Amino acid sequence: MKSSFFLLSLTALTFASVIPHPAAAQVVTAPEQVQSGTYDVEPSHTQVGFSVLHFGFTNYQGVFSDVSGTLDLNDKNPAASHLSVSIPVGSVQTTSAKLTEELKGGQWFNAAQYPNATFESTSVRRTSKADAIVTGNLTLHGITKPETLKVHFIGAGVNALDKKYTAGFEATGTIKRSDFGVKMYVPYVSDAVQLRIAGAFEKQG
Repeated sequence: MKSSFFLLSLTALTFASVIPHPAAAQVVTAPEQVQSGTYDVEPSHTQVGFSVLHFGFTNYQGVFSDVSGTLDLNDKNPAASHLSVSIPVGSVQTTSAKLTEELKGGQWFNAAQYPNATFESTSVRRTSKADAIVTGNLTLHGITKPETLKVHFIGAGVNALDKKYTAGFEATGTIKRSDFGVKMYVPYVSDAVQLRIAGAFEKQG
């Protein structure tokens, strides 16, 4: 019995020593330690979440995925940083299959005619060590308008699983969907759309 327990313990220790554990990743949360450089969006862990007030009863949520793009990060001079992303509108998802299909249609996002939403930054202004205001041009439903995002640095380091240096951010903002010609059910479904974005970026080179 004792020998069996010893063998099980030894096996467990062996597996623990060869399988990387996410907690073992050396993640820095001090913005001044982030590596400057060119990053690509890591689409598997990047999400663009949105929320609208539905008939005054609930804040209904959905999400876009499969985001692509680049981040030129200059930590020493944040104003020189630049963000460019593309969001496939057809990736929209909600908890209702019927609504998800409706949102792709002509009365809402019209994904067939306008397959991608894009955001191109025009200025980056740091407001604290870990926070910045990013202003840029958002193109949605064929219309381009300036919009502003509040961005917060989460952490950076080498991903323990794929060994790639990764930087993560969270961004929030509010847009008016009618500004982009998406007016279905306004004001019963709110014109204001709350955005919460989880952005993961992998350093290139």
